[in-house]
Amino acid sequence: MTDEIARNELEARLRDSEALLAGYRSSAFIHSMRADGLASEAAHARNQLAGWNTSRTARLGRLIRIVWLLAHGSTPSGQPLRKVVRRAAELVETEGGRALYRRVTSRIRARLELRRDVRKTVASLKVAERAKVGAEPDVYGAAQPASRLRDFRPSLLIIAELTLPQCAKYRVWQRKEELELLNWHVEVTDWRDMDASLSALQTCTEVVFYRVPAFPSVKGLLAEAKRLGLSPWWEVDDLIFDESEYRENGNLNSLSVSEQRELLFGVGLFRDCLLSCGRGIASTRALGEAMRRAGVSDVHVIENALDRQTIAIAEAARTERSARPDRDSILLVYGSGTRTHDADFRCCAAGLMAAMEAEPRLRLQVIGELTLPDDFRRFGDRVEQLSGRDYPAYMAMLARADLTIAPLEPTAFNDAKSNIKFLEAAMLDVPAVCSPRDAFTQVIRNGENGLLAESAEEWRDALLALCYDPGLSQRLGRQARSDVIQRYRPEAVAREQVAVCFPEPVVALPKGRPLRVMSANIYFAPRSFGGATLIAEEMVRQLSGRGADVAVFTSGPYLEGHYSASLRYETEGVPVVAAPLPIDIDRVAALDNPRCTELFRAWLEAFRPDVVHLHSVQGLGLGMAQVCLELGIPYVITLHDAWWLCERQFMVREDGRYCFQRHIDLRVCAACVPGARHLALRAEMMGAVLKSAALLLTPSQSHRALYMENGIEAGQIRVNRNGFTWPKGQRALHVSGTPLRFGFVGGAETVKGFPLIRKAFEALERDDWELVLIDNKLNLGFPSILVDDWKVRGRVSVLPAYRQETMDAFYARIDVLLFPSQWMESYGLSVREALARDVWVIATSPGGQAEDIVDGVNGTLIPLDGQAGSLRSAVEGVLMQKERFDTYRNPLKSGLPTFEGQATELTGFLEEVAGLRA
Repeated sequence: MTDEIARNELEARLRDSEALLAGYRSSAFIHSMRADGLASEAAHARNQLAGWNTSRTARLGRLIRIVWLLAHGSTPSGQPLRKVVRRAAELVETEGGRALYRRVTSRIRARLELRRDVRKTVASLKVAERAKVGAEPDVYGAAQPASRLRDFRPSLLIIAELTLPQCAKYRVWQRKEELELLNWHVEVTDWRDMDASLSALQTCTEVVFYRVPAFPSVKGLLAEAKRLGLSPWWEVDDLIFDESEYRENGNLNSLSVSEQRELLFGVGLFRDCLLSCGRGIASTRALGEAMRRAGVSDVHVIENALDRQTIAIAEAARTERSARPDRDSILLVYGSGTRTHDADFRCCAAGLMAAMEAEPRLRLQVIGELTLPDDFRRFGDRVEQLSGRDYPAYMAMLARADLTIAPLEPTAFNDAKSNIKFLEAAMLDVPAVCSPRDAFTQVIRNGENGLLAESAEEWRDALLALCYDPGLSQRLGRQARSDVIQRYRPEAVAREQVAVCFPEPVVALPKGRPLRVMSANIYFAPRSFGGATLIAEEMVRQLSGRGADVAVFTSGPYLEGHYSASLRYETEGVPVVAAPLPIDIDRVAALDNPRCTELFRAWLEAFRPDVVHLHSVQGLGLGMAQVCLELGIPYVITLHDAWWLCERQFMVREDGRYCFQRHIDLRVCAACVPGARHLALRAEMMGAVLKSAALLLTPSQSHRALYMENGIEAGQIRVNRNGFTWPKGQRALHVSGTPLRFGFVGGAETVKGFPLIRKAFEALERDDWELVLIDNKLNLGFPSILVDDWKVRGRVSVLPAYRQETMDAFYARIDVLLFPSQWMESYGLSVREALARDVWVIATSPGGQAEDIVDGVNGTLIPLDGQAGSLRSAVEGVLMQKERFDTYRNPLKSGLPTFEGQATELTGFLEEVAGLRA
């Protein structure tokens, strides 16, 4: 007994913890949305301000202000104009002043020429970019194959009108319950929430638009659904898409002219949405026929029915009903809801008044808005009108009734209405008298489980029969309840009606299927950027080529009309979901991004991988690892750099120099990153994610050692050396007697050793050399490396960054690659590219960059000491032996890694983690 109590307490605590976790996640998500909204507003304001500042009006305003100030004897800075002119004249009169004048005007002319050149470069790049965009396919807008949907978890999205509670109850939340009984995953969004709706579209396999008009935003949703290979349904429970039939509805007369005009305008929008979807779901047979007449051939009827909430509410109300004392009066309850039922009520008004005259015990209670005919005033307090109630309160009031009514005008509009009023009464054992509209005649057997009435006489006689014969009332109520439960309980409707349209899916993945991998990296094609992205893309390509099912999660751009929603596209046959991220991501957002986490969760649940492979996830956030843990999916992390240990990612100080820490001391970090009060929390979060990983991978032994020195167990971390693009052919040898050619691709950063290169080459006394510097900023339209003022004897040139297809051409023009990196690199991709192309490498050591270099055999290793002298000595050493490059080939190329070898090893690791390999 004690053990059982303890177990129950533990389960209760677990449930409480789960509830707290859900609350925390929701709170974080709300704050993330708020922050995103504020960031978007700020960006919009900045754009407006920038637009204003560059507009003609603003420029004219500034000019007018300057002229006004000058006219009033003042400069734009507020100084007296006469004083400024006098001081300028004094300076020019002196010899130094004239020299200063010449220097200033020379600088101004040079600056203007530079600006003109940059503008020309940017203009040419824009032309080239437009040509490139025109030549390349639109990856983000490309249609996705419908066959891809078979790879995802069966999931149905209902994009719905949710502001009409009763409609949403029967056509949205009830449908969700029925579909879940068939093992569908169901998500519901409001059609006005474009972000949520667009994001949910990316991972669903079926979509239903319930009672949605074809506004431009909705047409965007429809277009996106079709781009994703979905065949949308349009669902409704009223004949609101046929204007001619709608106009026959006498209840329209109870509305104002403006309200009528608005409703009739909406009819066209509803019809447009129905036809755009091309498939319809109706609540009644007559409504389905109206859809077919409108031009939709694929139509299914799913009736309004019962749900667990209705059944529970009805059971509670029936208990109260059975316990009520006998009364002298007979209560008739009519639920009107809104004043649009005035014309319907008039159908039974004459018969009801006749019955009330014949039976003084009969009382009428109206719940909701209704304009009663004046003749009812003569019944005094036997007629009561109450305001509308929520659903449980309405059912409780209906349960106290002796009988109820459901009058409807004899129109096609009303023939399309459902029989909800009969179902609700039946669940309470309350007998009902209904108009013989189509949906009622489908379920009511007159005199057996209900009564039908059309004329005034039929209404009078039916009501009096129930008043005079309590036994009849009881029999009709009991039979109605039995019939309704049998036909309309959730399980029956799900099996017999919903499953016809949405058959129960096969949820489990087939046995013997290939390995399924979800890869995540901050960038991915077509937004390729950085070495980690190159590796992530190539490993996805390799895994997919080996038969694995691979999907990708990454960041994406903000696209016009797509808001902040995620976007699914494909690259080389691999499905990718991209989450748009702001350009400027603060430190905390880079660490934890709840909105991005939820988008990742949706994609993870849809794709259902065996294992998740995380690459560089700064910006995407650590929440992805938490989702993996919550869903029980193991994850592997490739540690491409030191971001998991260092706020600055590359273990450099604020001045760009290597900090030389091995075991991280947060006190040192706090001095390096001023204002970063979250460093301890960051370290705690990073440590938890790393230790919960099924496996950690590094590209080099050196990088593995760094993480082991910071608490990672040796058995949890392995080396998976990065492959690279090998040459297509053999490079030409160095031409004897010509200058030795050096190359550097690290950019102008201090940590890459750029300042050391300048000092070393300026100190050389020889001129038999050439140096090629790669400036990747040139591709953006401006230079970051200027060499005009270098005082060197050899030749120095600057080139834009090479691409994969031009890589061989670049290495063919150099003999020696300089890699004087001032930190212990995790790998050094360009080092391997050079070694594979018979290019000698001068590199610092230790670090991952040095692990494939044997000093004096295929390169020269220099200490990581920050001294230009070390690099100068190495350069002079190869210049003294430059004749060796006339015949040099790297004898150690066979030991270099390849993409294929990396992928083979990675596949084994992933299969091991997924439990597919011992």
